[in-house]
Amino acid sequence: MNLGFTRLPSGDRLIGVTSFYLLLAIVFEVAWAIAMKLSAGLTRPRPTAVLIVSYLLSVVFLALATKKMEIGVAYAIWAGSGAVLIAVAGVMYFKEPATAAKVISIGLIIAGIVGLQLSGGGHKTL
Repeated sequence: MNLGFTRLPSGDRLIGVTSFYLLLAIVFEVAWAIAMKLSAGLTRPRPTAVLIVSYLLSVVFLALATKKMEIGVAYAIWAGSGAVLIAVAGVMYFKEPATAAKVISIGLIIAGIVGLQLSGGGHKTL
């Protein structure tokens, strides 16, 4: 599957615009989820503002990515990657327990994302 990578004259891959949009959508998804935790139920103004702005940017970049990607694949990568990164942040920064079930579940999410990638889903032609 090609996620919009282009090749440099040296043969190295350079991330494409569609993949970059999806990456930004994931980064902003993680940002809004962490800001939500830090907002203490939307009672702290700064984290609440970060949550709102990050959420909007996440959706905007996801929408831009889906212009050239299948919606199911893009959404699964966005949601799955975000869930994994947020769960890891929960363990590392918020001292949430890293139970066996949580670790196995994270592995299953990653396997699902890889499976979608290998299934050939991804870019669509307009």
